[in-house]
Amino acid sequence: MQRMAFNFVLALEGVNANKLRSFLTALGIIFGVSAVIAMLAIGTGAKQSILEQMKLIGTNNIIIRSILPGSETEWQQQSQATEGQGQQGQGKKPYSPGLALQDVKAIEQVLPTLEKASPEVVIPLSVVRSSRLEQSRCVGVTNAYFSLNVLSLAAGQWFHDLHLEQGAAVCIIGKEIKARFFSEEDPIGKQIKCGNNWLRVIGVLEQRQGSGENLSQLGIRNSNADIYIPVTTALIRFKNRGLITQESLGEEGNEEGKQNNYHQLDRIVVQVNDSRKLRASADLIARLLKRRHLGQVDFEVEVPELLLEQEQKTQDTFNLVLAVIAGISLLVGGIGIMNIMLASVLERIKEIGVRRSLGANRRDIVFQFLFEAVFISLIGGLIGILLGVAAAQTISSYADIPTVVSAWSVLLAFGVAATIGLAFGIFPAQKAARQDPIKALRSD
Repeated sequence: MQRMAFNFVLALEGVNANKLRSFLTALGIIFGVSAVIAMLAIGTGAKQSILEQMKLIGTNNIIIRSILPGSETEWQQQSQATEGQGQQGQGKKPYSPGLALQDVKAIEQVLPTLEKASPEVVIPLSVVRSSRLEQSRCVGVTNAYFSLNVLSLAAGQWFHDLHLEQGAAVCIIGKEIKARFFSEEDPIGKQIKCGNNWLRVIGVLEQRQGSGENLSQLGIRNSNADIYIPVTTALIRFKNRGLITQESLGEEGNEEGKQNNYHQLDRIVVQVNDSRKLRASADLIARLLKRRHLGQVDFEVEVPELLLEQEQKTQDTFNLVLAVIAGISLLVGGIGIMNIMLASVLERIKEIGVRRSLGANRRDIVFQFLFEAVFISLIGGLIGILLGVAAAQTISSYADIPTVVSAWSVLLAFGVAATIGLAFGIFPAQKAARQDPIKALRSD
């Protein structure tokens, strides 16, 4: 142990005597390790972000959104493509009942993988209470909505079956609505005016975490700022766009070139019981709705989980590219260490001869040079870790990419640095040990 400690001290002295050369030798390790830290931080951050998004949107969900044809030409093209239409029907706007509650019932009857379905209708309106007026939204839903979107109650109760059957004037509010209109009182049982209707508050939702930007990217509304009412209440007491009115017929109140929204619902969220059948279930729903809408594709079917999986695959590819770059940097760093150590052996032949003449054996010489290589690698690894953490924080701050530096990634990078020094330091150390001490002492 004393000989080993003496060899280690000599290695430290050798590195300290050539600080600039040692630092330049370690540059490859520094950049390689920092790249590893940054890569793992980006990968871990992306995975955590995907998991958080999955929690927000729920699992095994299929989203059906209502859409409106954008131009008269599109209407004519759809009209000509509709089966069973004659010459007289060409050029006229084809009829579709739009997305409606009956579609939800049809999906519940036909889809074999159905777990639950949630209709939604969004009504922008003004909210009034205690001389406070703000613009907000009433969202007509069933209790399935809260389950599908992983929402829980902070106080109160969910809707009863009678609320849904009779279109009762009740509501469940988000945390922001509570803070704005009921900041100093318990809202349960109190009245709040939404549009022309007074609603009784029966529940308050738990605060949902997540930025508004992330929620909007996932197609999720900010539940903290919404007022939820039974979907039947929205259709009976507020507005039912599925009813045929003078406005919907386009006789008056319609801007030129603008289509009236004839959809009773804004979207339907369907949850299936088998993730392997998500795509097949989405295809079945699309075919069912197309038949019910008389051949008109005035809706879109989206599977958020599959989109997130594709995003994860793209992120994995990006991480693989980073891993290759980091691996190349570490390989170059290791070759640099071996090259400099070989040059160091040639420069220090006389030192090796003196040590051998004073009783050092080949093993001592091997350990001296091996310790130098490992020490240079470890110093480079430490600097690389600091640089990698700083790079991860910079990326997170300025590139808006989530990064997470974990303890295991730091240990992995440190272990890789030590392994590189050990692997690429063996050959120079053995070459130094094989030097003939007599010839070494004769060298100038």
